Amino acid sequence: MKVKRFFAASMAEALKQVRAEMGPDAVILSNRKVDDGVEIVTALDYDENMARQRLGEAGLAAPNGARLAELQAEQHRRLEQELGRSRERILEVRERRAGEVAAEGSARVEAGGARTDELAMMRAEISSLRDLVQGQTAVAAAAAPVGAVQQRLVERLQEFGLSTTLAEAIAANQGGRRLEDGWKQALKTLAAGVKTPRTEWMETGGVYALVGPTGSGKTTTIGKLAARYVLEHGADSLALVTTDRYRIAAHEQLFVFGRILNVPVRVVDDSHSLDAILDELSDRHLVLIDTAGLTPSDKGYQEQLTELAQSRHGVRSHLVVAATSQARIMKSVWHCYKITNLAGCVLTKLDEALTLGEALGFAVETSLPVAYYTDGQKIPDDLHPASAVSLVRQAVGRVKQMRQQQIMAEGA
Repeated sequence: MKVKRFFAASMAEALKQVRAEMGPDAVILSNRKVDDGVEIVTALDYDENMARQRLGEAGLAAPNGARLAELQAEQHRRLEQELGRSRERILEVRERRAGEVAAEGSARVEAGGARTDELAMMRAEISSLRDLVQGQTAVAAAAAPVGAVQQRLVERLQEFGLSTTLAEAIAANQGGRRLEDGWKQALKTLAAGVKTPRTEWMETGGVYALVGPTGSGKTTTIGKLAARYVLEHGADSLALVTTDRYRIAAHEQLFVFGRILNVPVRVVDDSHSLDAILDELSDRHLVLIDTAGLTPSDKGYQEQLTELAQSRHGVRSHLVVAATSQARIMKSVWHCYKITNLAGCVLTKLDEALTLGEALGFAVETSLPVAYYTDGQKIPDDLHPASAVSLVRQAVGRVKQMRQQQIMAEGA
């Protein structure tokens, strides 16, 4: 695991640094406001179970993944501080020795040798501390306190559905504001962090695959996309493909869509590879690929995802994420499917989710552009091109609705 701190004048600048240096797989462990800006601690190849083991009792006592990440980040800060203090001590010794040698000349040779030994010991100390920083083996201290307004803003963002880490990252850049001013600015910051494509698949064309776990809504979303395309462009330039060769009757729903829309449906199997089928469909403007909802323990998981990732037809895989899922599950699913070189995501079941902040936070933290979202079963009416501002507004409305329901329940 690689852990690194970033400093910038604003949260947006810090996130840009993270994406540029650590890439899209970086996980934000924590953030805080510092002099002249913000500090973000990030990690690559972050493993929660390994982090708990390395943090010992403090990690085992952490109630959730967000708190565990905070402990990991605080540990990294403390070790870097120790490293810095050791460097300062060495510098002091060097300066003192230089002054003594200049003042007393050769008479200080013996004492200088003793201080050389001291320097050697301190260098060894630095080496040891560096190993600790890289290995993350010390016990973390509690997170630093924040101002009352900032803390209330963090709590409000958590109620909104954001993880503690992301809530604190956004709130850290709103210091000194009134709560309502900070809240409005925080929502703008969140919307700015949600990426969306400039054009729709219908217009761009190409080969798109929907990947994700069983029940996330992949096949139904394919049906909505296909129906919308046929209504706007006709059926002649569209084709549907399924790679689900692992489950009995897995193709039935997709074939129903194909018959209703008069669109061909092709099945990838032992006799027909994905690339061979896509070769035959090269004259189609848009090809939509449905996939099996497999997990790493399932037979065919690696084969299916590798086939998508290595296709010579430039398949643009999109992760289908149900907004009803817990944030930790969303992140776990992302880790399972990122082998396909994900080009974006589709958010489903927004109408069933209590809050939408989890889904929006997932999009921000993974940097996956949100292509579409669905909010019902109607085909194709309940499919919408994603807009960051629209999604944030819906999320705000969902929280207000939840509060009203709570008030009504308390008054009943």
